[in-house]
Amino acid sequence: MEKILLEDLMASSGVKFGTSGARGLVSAMTDRVCYAYTLGFLEHLRDQGELQAGMEVAIAGDLRPSTPRILEAVAAAVRAAGCTPVHCGEIATPAVTLFGMSRGIPSIMVTGSHIPDDRNGIKFNKATGEILKTDEAGIRGRRVELDAGLFDAQGGRQVEMAPPPVDGRAAAEYLRRYLDFYPGDLLKGRRIGVYQHSGVVRDLLVELIQGLGGEAVPLGRSDTFVPVDTEAVRDEDARLALEWSAAEKLDALVSTDGDGDRPLVADEQGRWLRGDVAGILCARHLNMKCVATPVSSNSAVELSGWFSRVMRTRIGSPYVVAAMERALAEGERGVAGYEANGGFLIGDMVQGQHGDLSPLPTRDAVIVILALLAAAAGQPLSRLSEALPPRYTYSDRLKDFPGEISAQRLARLDQGSLGADAAAFAGLFGKQLGRVIAIDRTDGVRCTLDGGEVVHLRPSGNAPELRCYTEAESMARAEALNRACLAVMEGWRQASP
Repeated sequence: MEKILLEDLMASSGVKFGTSGARGLVSAMTDRVCYAYTLGFLEHLRDQGELQAGMEVAIAGDLRPSTPRILEAVAAAVRAAGCTPVHCGEIATPAVTLFGMSRGIPSIMVTGSHIPDDRNGIKFNKATGEILKTDEAGIRGRRVELDAGLFDAQGGRQVEMAPPPVDGRAAAEYLRRYLDFYPGDLLKGRRIGVYQHSGVVRDLLVELIQGLGGEAVPLGRSDTFVPVDTEAVRDEDARLALEWSAAEKLDALVSTDGDGDRPLVADEQGRWLRGDVAGILCARHLNMKCVATPVSSNSAVELSGWFSRVMRTRIGSPYVVAAMERALAEGERGVAGYEANGGFLIGDMVQGQHGDLSPLPTRDAVIVILALLAAAAGQPLSRLSEALPPRYTYSDRLKDFPGEISAQRLARLDQGSLGADAAAFAGLFGKQLGRVIAIDRTDGVRCTLDGGEVVHLRPSGNAPELRCYTEAESMARAEALNRACLAVMEGWRQASP
């Protein structure tokens, strides 16, 4: 037997925990690595008293080409832990999480979400929902034993690791969750485009829209993986939305990222709504009272006055979940969370006029899509955001940006100034930049300027990227701020630290 400290394996493989589970290059996510991580997760649960021998473990995956192989290694590790894998198929992350929660069993999702398909990842869920950062620490510190005969020197399998046959219950129950919550004529008379690309819920969205009385128009289906990022919409996706909305005379256009936990919703004019704006509107529609959201989200959530309590967190769903759990422990009700990517989390029971929604404390895209369509009944979807204060956010990122450069540069930004890069920023913005009056270091560096504008810089937790979020009183200004910041950030990459 071979004993492996997972923390050492993470360092040597480069497959590490980010904001959404373990992720890395497909070439680094060998069968040995994926098997070891899964075994470490299950042994962690066992030591916490949350897993017993013979227990079922739900597994599922997205549509990227490396997912089936990784799922086979995951299933083999589940068996090695003395448990039974239930293969839920190619379904959304919230669908397999819901399946596990409803049965009191763990669940595992193989997905890289929105990142390119040369990468992939594994999301681990306890019977109560997502693992938290404390669980990640427990997994990293584990020593697991592997049968040396299972893998070759490159980490590839040397024995058959076929997964069990697909069990369709999870997909059916996820669909039923929303068909039971909303009336069957909710979308009657409305023509809704479904940008399918390679999203794992592309067919479910069509079925849902039709099941609620609407006309679904499938668009843009792809046999190759498309990395749709709901926080940084690609120019081609913005163009397609405008073209499809005009050509197809759509009332709305909807989509998700690769694993169906982050939504994209465009209005009747083909303009994609920001995820954090969609989150605010979804929370209001569901009559939530207390919301948790990362520091990068639009400040209209506070300015709207719609919620009795707003909790700001670090970026990443585990932090949002932890804040929701604290609020529930303190006696709050109507607790929900959302992220700037649009993913929505439900902390406690939501009562509706037609049915109820059970808690689902993990990112979900479908509830946002349906909530916005329901809230816009009888009016254009574009009217919804008019009720919000005029605060606009824009985000973009520089890819392949070394993490060490991000850390060095952001460390220079001090309270009341922009440190060594003040001249560069001032040169771009001129007198319009304003003075930095506050810096929030909850996650990255979020600078508030004396005119109320915001510049937030943060290294991605999932990929070698440096992200920039800007907020202003007009979209044009927010975008201009963002592009100017990206130019400065590009200079950081070119210059020596």
